[in-house]
Amino acid sequence: MKTQAAVVVEAGKRIEIEELTLDKPREGEVFIQFTHAGLCHSDIHIAHGDLEARLPMVLGHEGAGIVQEVGPGVTRVKVGDHVVCSFIPNCGTCRYCASGQQSICDMGAAILEGYLPGERFPITGPRGDYGAMCMLGTFSQYGVIHQNSCVKVDDDLPLEKAVLVGCGVPTGWGAAVNTANVKAGQTVLVVGVGGIGINAVQGARLAGAKNIIAIDPLENKREKAMELGATHSFASTEEAMEAVTDLTRGQMADSAILTPGLMTSEIVAGGFNAIGKGGVVVLTGLNKLEEQNIELPGSIMTLFRKSLKGSLFGDCNPTVDIPRILGLYQSGDLKLDEIITRTYTLDQVNEGYDDLLAGKNVRGVVVHSH
Repeated sequence: MKTQAAVVVEAGKRIEIEELTLDKPREGEVFIQFTHAGLCHSDIHIAHGDLEARLPMVLGHEGAGIVQEVGPGVTRVKVGDHVVCSFIPNCGTCRYCASGQQSICDMGAAILEGYLPGERFPITGPRGDYGAMCMLGTFSQYGVIHQNSCVKVDDDLPLEKAVLVGCGVPTGWGAAVNTANVKAGQTVLVVGVGGIGINAVQGARLAGAKNIIAIDPLENKREKAMELGATHSFASTEEAMEAVTDLTRGQMADSAILTPGLMTSEIVAGGFNAIGKGGVVVLTGLNKLEEQNIELPGSIMTLFRKSLKGSLFGDCNPTVDIPRILGLYQSGDLKLDEIITRTYTLDQVNEGYDDLLAGKNVRGVVVHSH
């Protein structure tokens, strides 16, 4: 089977469109026609080399599509099912899945290598074996993925909207609802309003936060945050400090959710200074794996009982949380249509990422043609 796909051949180079060959699905695997793929910042981290991945790699880890064929032993989905792909697979039986922590499933160890279990590469092409980002590679018209990456969704859900619930929406929503454990009446800071941050805003609003302060240097991002639930917005954390102090009568924020394109020590320190006693800083943005970007006064952390938490996939459990979040969309409580800025064809993927880096998009979506 042939497929057109967007590939990172070398870090720092433009993404290339190549014709690749797909093997048939084997044990536990699913052949999927991808209909849509979200443009997420993590793909840029791989393209730029911030996250060192095995190359060549088919990009894309936010995807939705329709199951065309299943291999032996597949029980989670059947032919014809509409699915949203989970960018971290969930096996259901490892120590982490079994204790309700699917976002750190052991199967996720291969997401930067890009092979399926057994070091299998179902995608081949002119450069040999091709990995698939997060074992998905949704910037391809078709894919062979593991059933543990598939979450069946209702047939009547528009896949061009549901696609966002494979990564960006749960990552941001869960950072607020799960990791920060936002409670009714609290004050929350969201730093960086892109595809993740906008959903942290929505999650905080749904959890009942009284004050939701969105921080972003770009006016279009701040406007979108205000439209979807933020109560205040500022260009920087420094500019917000006076408002945070006044709104909380000096108690400061209960949580700061950090969702920038690139996590820096300045952003971490800003979030740390904005929270009060017993407050939590949630780290969701990424940088190079070896980057030392946390430098904080430990004594203040101890004396004020502040905490710093990493959040992956919003600490969500995809098998239950993807349908749950889509249910909130169906009831009108969570907005998806409003966060899609524009759509692109596969050939326009570089343009899509240029737009993301230029701050034009809250979320862009690739629409596959077949």
